[in-house]
Order: sequence, then C-alpha cells, then structure tokens
Amino acid sequence: MRNFVYDTPTTVYFGKGEELKVGKIIREFQPKKVLLHYGGKSAKASGLLDRVKACLEAEGLAYVELGGVTANPELPLVRQGIELCRREGVDFVLAVGGGSVLDSAKDIANGVANPEVDVWDFSLGKAVPTRTLRKGVILTLAAAGSEMSNSCVITNPETKEKRGYGCRCNRMDFAIENPELTYTVNAFQTACGTVDISMHTIERYFCPGEDTCLTDALAEAVIKSTFEAGKACLANPCDYAARANMMWASSLAHNGLTQCGRESQLTVHQLEHEVSGFYPQVAHGAGLAALWPSWARYVFQANIPRWLQYASKVWNLDIDFEHPEKTIRRAIDLQEKFYASIGMPGNLRSLGVREEDLPEMTLRCTRNRTRTLIGYKPLGYDEILDIFKLAYS
Repeated sequence: MRNFVYDTPTTVYFGKGEELKVGKIIREFQPKKVLLHYGGKSAKASGLLDRVKACLEAEGLAYVELGGVTANPELPLVRQGIELCRREGVDFVLAVGGGSVLDSAKDIANGVANPEVDVWDFSLGKAVPTRTLRKGVILTLAAAGSEMSNSCVITNPETKEKRGYGCRCNRMDFAIENPELTYTVNAFQTACGTVDISMHTIERYFCPGEDTCLTDALAEAVIKSTFEAGKACLANPCDYAARANMMWASSLAHNGLTQCGRESQLTVHQLEHEVSGFYPQVAHGAGLAALWPSWARYVFQANIPRWLQYASKVWNLDIDFEHPEKTIRRAIDLQEKFYASIGMPGNLRSLGVREEDLPEMTLRCTRNRTRTLIGYKPLGYDEILDIFKLAYS
C-alpha cells in the first residue's frame, strides 16, 4: 500500500427533509451575504428554491441569486458570479443542484477569495487557490460526487477546453443529501449518473498500487451497489432505498476513500473531457460510457491479474485460468451490455463526434504531446488516438 493523505472535511446531512435545516446550518458560519447558485428550471419548478429562500429568510440571512448553470459549467458564468459576489459583498456560496452547479460554485468561491489570480489559471494548472469562501450544497442529482470531492471541472467555450483541478479549497463545508430531491431526475440523467459514479471508482481501481485489499473491497462494493441502484432507480424513480444508495455512492466514489494506497488519475475522464469540451451537448456520463469499453480492451493486457480480480469480484465470473483473457473480455462485454441496457451510447459516433476531430482532441489531451496519462499501460499521443478511434467505430 502506497503512502496517502485522506482528508474529508465535508459534513454530510443525509436523509429526508434535511434541506430544511439549511438556514440554521449556514447561520453557524455567520455570513454577511450568501450567493444562492443554481441551474435553471428544475430547482424552481420543484419549489425547492422557494423552500431554500424561506429557510434563509427565517434566519435573517441576506442573499443574492445567480442561476443559469448548464451541463459542463462554463467560465463566463463563473466570471459573472465572481463579479456579483465582489459587488454584493458575498462571503458564503450555497449551491443548489448537481455537479455542474457545484463546480461552478467552487470556482466562484475560489475566484472571489484569490483576486490576484485569474480564475481560469486554476483550471490550467498555472496557479493553485490558497483561499476560498465558505460554501455548501443542497444536492439534487447523484452523479458527479462533487459534493465531497476536491475537484472542480470548468469549460472554456471560447477555446473548447474542459479542464479540472484538485485542491483542498474545493472541498465543501457541508453537503445536504436528501434522496427524495432526485425523484424527478429523468431516466437519461439517472443513467448518466450511474456511469459517472461507478467510473469514479472503477478508474481508481485500475491505477497503480499493490496490497490494497481493504480499499479494493470498498471499491468493489461501491461499483456493484451503483450498478444495482441505478437499474432500480430506472425501474422505479421514486424508490427511496435505490435513490439513497445512489446518492451515498456518489459521495463515497469520489471523496478519495476508494483510492487510498493507490495512485490516482481518472484516465477515461481525461479522454471524455476532450469530447465534451469539443461538444458541449455531450452529457459527461454518456461520453464515459462510449469510451470505457474501448479503453478497457486497449489496456487490460498490461495487468491480467488485476482485471481478473475485477471480473471475479464485480461481475461474479469464474476465472478461466487456461484462457484468462477470455474471462476479462467477458467482463468488459458484460459492462458494455449493462451500459446499453440503461440507454447509454455504444460509441462516439452516436454522440455526434466527427472522426476528423479525433487528432485535435488527442493533441489537447496530451497538452500538445507533453503529457502522458498514468496507468499500468501509460497512454501518450499514439495510444490515446488509438482509443478514440476504437471508441468511434
């Protein structure tokens, strides 16, 4: 097991009706003014925003609003939020929504607190935030895991770059998780969430590391539970137990727990960021589903024992020790069929990706051939392009 630091400072308030405590929770931070940050129609139509405002007003908390966050949150709205917060004297950010809203809120909080740095430099890795505003979230979508993660992913629509960065300043002070708030999430977004949640842990599972039996067992449980809960949510959108398991898995899959003792780089996420950076209409989970099988088939031979463990523990397959590759290919096939069964795409072409854009996406992913993605099989320009081509066909 390799050295690691495990740090999860986020307080989670989980269960029915917990969002009604938000005013009292924020009051403990003694803010001067709160930014209420959200997406669009769903938070308003459900009445959630009105309930949140009532909770803030009941505690005498001043607030300003900024809606309009889209899937793949964009830099211009972040800049607008920073300007609004500075003008209004905001010192606390409350996100109401899913991962896109959370990431936008994180970037705004970091931008306001570090005025000497251009906020896009954090995403480019040119600077690291040293301060941030206090912040919390009322989660309405189980998918990105941003409620407990140290990551933040923002898209620059002018350059078609989608970039993520990780640091302690990205941790939320609290996360309110009421599974009932996800009942109205449609089937497509539920399926995308199933893919994204599981992938946060699957990708960590295949990063270099040894003797991590406890971490492995936790990871395998999160992956299997997410697959099971995802199917149950699709069968009955108001299944509280299934929605609860999905929501808790979202937090555990991306808060660092399932990577302890292993290196960490979400390789397939890196590939997908280039896809949805180029094509903002592509849902993140759908892009991951279109890419993962090709990535898996391309890299598995670099560590046969690890993939046999995955096949056995996650997909309950008996190992063919004379032909181990058959067992692994069967596991990959089963996962690909699972994605199809929940309505996820089978390739990049079906997402509207153009084949002629693959070399440019590869160049960007490798930062103009200066970056290699880690793993048992490291991926440089040629390897990444091969995977994109396999995923396109």
